[in-house]
Amino acid sequence: MNSIDDVLQTVPEPAGADIRVETVSYDSDGTALEGVLAKDSVVAGPRPAVLVIHDWHGVNEHVEARVTMLARLGYVAFGADVYGAGVRPSDDTAGQIAGSFYGDIPLFRARLRAGLDRLLADPDVDASKVVVMGYCFGGSGALELARSGADLVGAVSFHGGLIVHDPSDADQITAKLLVLTGGADPMVPDTKVAEWQDEMRAVPTVDWQVITYAGAMHAFAVPGTDAPDHGAQYQERADRRSWQALQVFLAEVFGEESAAV
Repeated sequence: MNSIDDVLQTVPEPAGADIRVETVSYDSDGTALEGVLAKDSVVAGPRPAVLVIHDWHGVNEHVEARVTMLARLGYVAFGADVYGAGVRPSDDTAGQIAGSFYGDIPLFRARLRAGLDRLLADPDVDASKVVVMGYCFGGSGALELARSGADLVGAVSFHGGLIVHDPSDADQITAKLLVLTGGADPMVPDTKVAEWQDEMRAVPTVDWQVITYAGAMHAFAVPGTDAPDHGAQYQERADRRSWQALQVFLAEVFGEESAAV
């Protein structure tokens, strides 16, 4: 299983569901943004929601697949756009564009907040039950949104960079945190994980957990990634296990009786 279509089919559409996936235009301080929203149109009334933050390639078919999978699980899911409408960089420029946001955390957080606000504006969202999750660049973004003090019940990072802040703002975190990282990820080595954990330990009120997947490199949950010489490669086992961990986490923070794994 090494394609986005293969991963998408691991969560089949429930019988009787009508999953609608649509492009949504919105903005942040005058910058046009374009995300993707997915939900079951058959279900009536507010329900838990998940904000999905893209990796350094921007909103693409991987984001669309993940929000579709989440909608099939019964959630409203919105793939937010951090970069701007039409900004979908290739490998050659993605690092530079992502780096510009790492270098401007206030701007990064403002774009993340705009995505959250757009999700909350949907009438089918239960604002008291919202989780943010993201992949690589988006994993870092999910944790940044939690650090901003956003009213979230959870934040999930899939192979995201673990940024340590000095001075620390971990005391602003109210969301429960789930960090899913690769045991062979050269971009997030054990030293980085330990530094991040030490920052979290300093604030006993923060509820966090880290799960490490053996042999998994960076981008282990992004199908089609195959650049082991650069420390990035898809791993089906880690992708499958991390998706299961996500479902268990969502069931817990949303107060559901059980997780569909």
